[in-house]
Amino acid sequence: MHSTDTTTHDAPEAVITAHELRRTYGSGDSAYEAVRGLNLSIAPGEVYGLLGTNGAGKTSSLDVLEGLAAPTSGSVSVFGLDPVADRVTVRPRMGIMLQSGGLPAELTVNETLEMWRGTCSNPGDIGTVLAQVNLSERADVRVGSLSGGESRRVDLACALIGQPQLLFLDEPTTGLDPENRRATWQLLAALKESGVTMVLTTHYLDEAEALCDRISIMHRGEVAAEGTLRELVERHPATIAFDHPGLPLPELRDATIDAQARVRIETFHLQQHLGELLTWAHQHQVALGGLKASAASLESVFLSIADSDAHGDLLDAQIGS
Repeated sequence: MHSTDTTTHDAPEAVITAHELRRTYGSGDSAYEAVRGLNLSIAPGEVYGLLGTNGAGKTSSLDVLEGLAAPTSGSVSVFGLDPVADRVTVRPRMGIMLQSGGLPAELTVNETLEMWRGTCSNPGDIGTVLAQVNLSERADVRVGSLSGGESRRVDLACALIGQPQLLFLDEPTTGLDPENRRATWQLLAALKESGVTMVLTTHYLDEAEALCDRISIMHRGEVAAEGTLRELVERHPATIAFDHPGLPLPELRDATIDAQARVRIETFHLQQHLGELLTWAHQHQVALGGLKASAASLESVFLSIADSDAHGDLLDAQIGS
């Protein structure tokens, strides 16, 4: 006789939720709304990427999620609590790595971690944290004598010393060489495996691809796209590009020709349309110079959102590594 388990298991409560979050600077005619109705829910153990174009509202959003500022309207919950009103309870469970740490230059790395450790409710071991960020051999060096990349690793160490359950990472690998970037990625992956929830902003799209479970791309204070990497790219067309061969082309959907006679096709059916094009070229004995077929990527999604602005906003992201 077999018994059937009818017990229902509720999904774990979100670590962070935001509902119609708005943040406005100034008042009256000079008021500027930096965040316009942000909604998000971040699950325990999730790595959530918050990307955005210039002036998108990322920093303003992070300030509210971290409890550094109250929303103008809407609601925010961190561990089920208000991050501002309940800061005394929430803050010990968080680690924050800002874009610029501003640590005292005259202290050594070890002294800096000792100072930071004294502010934590559940401090970890300094030696262990320094090993995690690959700074063990620099423990007795003054912070002011460190390279930019080493300083960033000290910032990360300070964020980790309190053994946080929730980690905010604002451009964590800026200034790091490729070897230390990869080492940081491995460290963050290990933290994720241990159950740490992370919110990540980065200029490096390959970093977001490698680390994030879900990604939001903000533009002009709103989320323009949100989802897993696969969901984001599946909503965006692939491209086929080649030099015009100088004879009438077959009927090509969504094809454009630029001033350099470069043909560009956008398609959601890359394999089918590339096959049709190659069959036509073979039948007509045509060489398609500069042929390039590219599946959609986070970069192409990001650029399409940035380029959608009629005013041609500049990006605050350096695409790639």
